[in-house]
Amino acid sequence: MNSIPQEYQIKEVLHQDTYLIDGELKKWTGETTPVYSTISSTENYAPTLLGSIPFMGEKEALDAVHSASAAFDNGQGLWPTMKVVDRIKCMENFVQQMKETRAEVVKFLMWEIGKSLGDSEKEFDRTVEYIYDTIESYKELNARSAHFSKVQGVNAMVRRSPLGVVLCLGPYNYPLNETFSLLIPAIIMGNPVIFKPAKHGVLLISPMLEAFRSSFPKGVINILYGRGREVAAPVMQSGKVDILALIGNSKSAIALQDQHPNKNRLRLVLGLEAKNPAIILPEADLDLAINECITGTLSFNGQRCTALKVLYVHESIAAEFNKRFSEKVDNLIFGNPWEKGVSLTPLPEKEKPAYIQGLIDDALAKGAKIINAKGGQHSENYIYPAVLYPVNKEMRVYKEEQFGPVVPILTFKDIQEPLQDMAESNYGQQVSLFGQNVKTIAPLIDSLVNLVSRVNLNSSCQRGPDVFPFTGRKDSAVGTLSIHDALRSFSIRTFVASKDNEYNNAILQELLNSKESNFINTDYIL
Repeated sequence: MNSIPQEYQIKEVLHQDTYLIDGELKKWTGETTPVYSTISSTENYAPTLLGSIPFMGEKEALDAVHSASAAFDNGQGLWPTMKVVDRIKCMENFVQQMKETRAEVVKFLMWEIGKSLGDSEKEFDRTVEYIYDTIESYKELNARSAHFSKVQGVNAMVRRSPLGVVLCLGPYNYPLNETFSLLIPAIIMGNPVIFKPAKHGVLLISPMLEAFRSSFPKGVINILYGRGREVAAPVMQSGKVDILALIGNSKSAIALQDQHPNKNRLRLVLGLEAKNPAIILPEADLDLAINECITGTLSFNGQRCTALKVLYVHESIAAEFNKRFSEKVDNLIFGNPWEKGVSLTPLPEKEKPAYIQGLIDDALAKGAKIINAKGGQHSENYIYPAVLYPVNKEMRVYKEEQFGPVVPILTFKDIQEPLQDMAESNYGQQVSLFGQNVKTIAPLIDSLVNLVSRVNLNSSCQRGPDVFPFTGRKDSAVGTLSIHDALRSFSIRTFVASKDNEYNNAILQELLNSKESNFINTDYIL
């Protein structure tokens, strides 16, 4: 424990014994679930107890449904009918309080999911920036809508309105940033939300509970703890959920959709799995390609949906690429998140090393070799990245989204080989293309944009900047998340229309002048 810097030590465990329902932080006295970190705080390895969370069930789930439904109140609730400027004030109040929790949330990010200090700080700061950018985007959206259009003798004011109750489920790899990329636009557009934190990265929500409680009207944000099948399933079965917002696995998304009694009414905003490839062409700058592929495959141990999960290297440069790439991988430093220069950190899922080992064993049995010296070395909470070559389509590591530290490499002779594999894949999020010959790259780009939703030229796959659309084809996504698009994903265009005549126009003018309606107004928010 002495080797852990004072500010990052776990000095006392956090027993999260309150939960937020209907605007109240209610006391939990029932069954609890311990929360452990795979990072050890003692010299002899042992998981560290961080605290505990409530183990909730159907009763609490239905309480949350009732709370959110009452807040929406068939579209008549305080939140969905509130002026845009007032909803923005609530969100500004929240983010101001949220900023005060930075040190505590960053510490939990490190301990709960093993994210490095720098990346944990970046996740928090990026999330705060995302909220401010969302507020500004909402102001712009409001300004563009604050007018009447006259078409074919009809005056209309077209705006965006909330859809209703949202069930929000975030991922453990970005339990703050990606969760809030769903939560924040859903709330600010006027939707009440039921939110269940991810299985890892759950205690980091605790410091923000009071900010949620005090910033929004009752029922606007309801926070449940426990297993998905115990709490998310009853929420869906109620039929009261209008939007399922989930970043995670397609199997979970399908299972939850199947619980809803009226699936045709259910809107989906889903960020799902991916098997993003890199294609390294013969004329690629190898230094650049190797550096970007290191980042792409092993940033946060490859636990990102945007990670590069398979590398296609042209056979003419494969030997040189493999040698230099493997050396770079072996030079990556493994350590605890707060250690300087660390690139690889403990895996938050205690079963993940065994899973990765299973992928390695399967690949070795089918003809691959580990081509880096440290590949597959185990410690109590880690397995060192294995670079596997040559990989073929019969191997599990080719088919499965590994979501961890293992790098499969294939070679190709004809560019149609990786293109065909991408076309046959269940996924279609992103690709990284490395090359410089414009005559080669141009037709490739024109094909790749029809297979994935983002082509990264000479750079690794990533989500940001957040103003760009984040989506995918096939099993990789439903809906689009960016600052701009997310506001639209959690709302619907709706409008008030009246025939252009003296009688109606007088009423519209009076509505505008009186400011009695929150919908019919032309206020500009600075």
